[in-house]
Amino acid sequence: MLNLKRVSFIFLAFFTAITFPAESASAQARPPIPRASQKASVMQTIGSTDVTITYSRPAVKGRKVYGDWPVAAPGETTLDNQNTRPKDAPLVPWGHVWRTGANEATMFVVTDDVLINGQPLPAGKYSLHSIPGKDDWTFIFNKDDGQWGSFTYDAKKDALRVKAKPTWAADSQELLAYSVDPVSDTSATVNVSWEKLRVPFTVEVKDVVGSTLAHLRTFVAAAKSDDWQTPFQAANYARTNKAPDDAAKWFDQALKAIDEQIKTKPNFQNLARRANTLLNAGKMLEGLAAAEKAVEVGKTEKADTAALEKRIADIKAGKN
Repeated sequence: MLNLKRVSFIFLAFFTAITFPAESASAQARPPIPRASQKASVMQTIGSTDVTITYSRPAVKGRKVYGDWPVAAPGETTLDNQNTRPKDAPLVPWGHVWRTGANEATMFVVTDDVLINGQPLPAGKYSLHSIPGKDDWTFIFNKDDGQWGSFTYDAKKDALRVKAKPTWAADSQELLAYSVDPVSDTSATVNVSWEKLRVPFTVEVKDVVGSTLAHLRTFVAAAKSDDWQTPFQAANYARTNKAPDDAAKWFDQALKAIDEQIKTKPNFQNLARRANTLLNAGKMLEGLAAAEKAVEVGKTEKADTAALEKRIADIKAGKN
């Protein structure tokens, strides 16, 4: 006789075996349920380098944010676990590793090599932790970019540690916030603000031109064969920033695309593009001849040739 209980048990065991791995595999995908500490991000481009910080924003809610831990704890071990936090203990104890946010560890992503407070940090993705102190903070950029909070923080995976000076403000910031200000052509200041404390650190791109040219080489290489604008704009940047080899290569690429367009449509617009590209490339005699031909065609088309005619006149007058 069939044992129904045994069959049910075997079925349940089989079902569990095939479903639990699937649930485990999708454990990283978080359902879109509102959190007490909402997710936020801030992004700043410095030159052509993107700096992105993604974090969660805990609220003060009348609690003590900073201070000494009521029970001595050895070393820099994190004390983020709210389930083991003693009554009236600060949310951010002095001298211990903090996720510098809530929920998952704060993420710091930079697309090029940078300097953080003058210290080198390679391009990459990092978890951002800190060790808050009354007189100074330590910001930690850690290579483990997938951890929850600072619970599995391992100092052996640190890419960089830098010191920063906190300041106290009269007004209180209810929700933790990252902001980027001020910003210059080569650097930006990241400010961490929560409750009445503000802590800044600087992000500097030491070689904006070099990193931009590196990005442009990839960008231009991916351009379609009929795209003249991408290599043309890249060539102008390279010429302005004294990278003649890149400029010459990209002007030639732009000319090839324009010449293909001229084969099918030899109108003023395309001829003027060719002339301007030659002139920008420093091929003045060939460029002037191309410009005069473009103006001639433009006149027959009743096109607006004024700008190109002025450029021809300026070059002949030695103004260009």
